Amino acid sequence: MDDNIHNWYEKLVMAKLSEQLAEGEKFSEDEISDIACIALNHLPPRYVRHSVDMSFYTSPQEREEMDQRIDAAISHAVDRVSSHPYH
Repeated sequence: MDDNIHNWYEKLVMAKLSEQLAEGEKFSEDEISDIACIALNHLPPRYVRHSVDMSFYTSPQEREEMDQRIDAAISHAVDRVSSHPYH
């Protein structure tokens, strides 16, 4: 199998999550991993071989819709992890 195949949303979710965490949210590494997993499980998979393919073939409207889905998925994931803190 080709090791270059990946879910495009993984990159986008991690980038958006990094932005949000830089703005003041404080979570442990385990919590960040859980947030990413929960968010990704709420998004449809978008498998690509080359990232440039997704960048080139995604319309501005599709990109906006993806950003909205990512924001909603991360918000849900943060709420879920925050309501079930680690002890």
